[in-house]
Amino acid sequence: MKSIYILLITSLFFACSSLQKKQDEKQDLKVIGYVAGYEDFDPANIDAKKLTHINYAFANIVDGNVAFELPADSLKIVHTLNLRKQNPDLKVLFSIGGWVWSDQFSDVAAYQDSRVKFAKSAVDLMKSYGFDGIDIDWEFPGQREEDNVFRPVDKDNFTLLLKELRKQLELVEKVDNTHYLLTIASGANQLYIDNTNLKEAHQYLDFINVMCYDYYNGWFHQTGHHANLYPSKHEKYGGNSGLEAIERHLKAGVPANKLIMGIPFYGRRWEQVNPKNNGLYQTAKTANSIVARWKILEEMKSGKFQEFYDESAKASYLWNAQDRIFISWETPKEIETKAAFIKKHQLGGAMFWEYSLDNNQELLNQLDKSIH
Repeated sequence: MKSIYILLITSLFFACSSLQKKQDEKQDLKVIGYVAGYEDFDPANIDAKKLTHINYAFANIVDGNVAFELPADSLKIVHTLNLRKQNPDLKVLFSIGGWVWSDQFSDVAAYQDSRVKFAKSAVDLMKSYGFDGIDIDWEFPGQREEDNVFRPVDKDNFTLLLKELRKQLELVEKVDNTHYLLTIASGANQLYIDNTNLKEAHQYLDFINVMCYDYYNGWFHQTGHHANLYPSKHEKYGGNSGLEAIERHLKAGVPANKLIMGIPFYGRRWEQVNPKNNGLYQTAKTANSIVARWKILEEMKSGKFQEFYDESAKASYLWNAQDRIFISWETPKEIETKAAFIKKHQLGGAMFWEYSLDNNQELLNQLDKSIH
């Protein structure tokens, strides 16, 4: 009888331990939302209880220093930081750079003096507003995109810049007795991996937001999935996928729990598309453009769009045969599938761009439901 009693107590102990472990894992999964200060959207309307982190975007690099440049930034930042009253565990960072403002990173990273100047100004800006950390969105180290400055030595300087940022953060951490976050948004393709040294760089970072989207972007006069989780059997000439993006980062030496899978709250839209195969992987006379999810839903009210799902890629798309319009987009189905992928591969969580693009919260609600 005593043996049975001990066995029951032992079984109960391990059951409780397993439950606690699952609860801890649930708490560790991050849900990170970018908030674009340039959008016509009030951050006060954000449902902060469904987020663990917010990245307010973007600060720019001006004469080697970091600064906010938009007139609306100050008020919007206050509203964003006030969300911590709604969710006391929420961490609010600000993001430097982005698609348009990544053009000066190579210059500030090139020399020790300029790295120190940049890092000190970034930390000063963080402290002046009361942010919880800094997110670096240097999208094109070592490669030409748009009109950005770049150098072959960006690969090494990228790491040196992050090292200096971490150093300057640690100086204020000792005074404030708190940990400030340092993160990056990373590219999903091999070119980004080749032009960075993430195995060394990640030691200075709390986590990495992998931009698992825009595989088919604004320069492509061919349609395609822009955020598919797996390679598509319909893609003849090689493409990209969330799986491949994450695998590249793992191979580069980044631990899985530091990798955050990026999810788009927007679609990509092409016009004058070849009608073959319902527009999928077909040429288009008009290069694609970004379109908010709420805008896609408005277009669908016309009744002209058919909904399709590529089972091999785990990706949804829309086809308007009458006007020859193709849209690659994200639905709750993709969100659920990607959340399962994140948990299966023990990644750090999910990130999305950008809150205002799904203002009815349909995708965020699905992510909140699926990630836990």
